[in-house]
Amino acid sequence: MATLKPGSMLLGTTRPAELRAWYIKALAPEFTGEGAIDLGDFLLVIDERDDVNSKNSEPGRAIINFHIDDFDAIEAQLNAAGVEWISIEDRAKGKFGTFADPDGNYLQIIEWKTNA
Repeated sequence: MATLKPGSMLLGTTRPAELRAWYIKALAPEFTGEGAIDLGDFLLVIDERDDVNSKNSEPGRAIINFHIDDFDAIEAQLNAAGVEWISIEDRAKGKFGTFADPDGNYLQIIEWKTNA
C-alpha cells in the first residue's frame, strides 16, 4: 500500500480575492503569479464557493500546521501582516501559535522542541 502525500488544499470562500491577498501577505510574501499559492511542496488553492458561509463556524475542525525553526521570526512576520492571534502557548512538545484568517479558519505555527 502506498502512503499518500498531500500536495494541495482547496480553501472555499465567499471572497476569494481578499482571502488570497491575505494568504500571500501572511504566508508567502515573495509569491507572485496567479493560481495556486506555492507554500513549498504544498499548494493552496483558494476558490469562490456558494456552498460555504462567509465565516467558518467550526474553525478548529481542520487546522493547517506549519512546522518552523524560528518561532520569533515567523511570529514577527505574521504580526507585520496583521494576523489575529487565537493563542500562543509553550507546551511540552514545542511552542504553538494559533491564528485565524479573515474567514475565521485556524492555522498554526509550531516550533517543535528537539530532544537533547
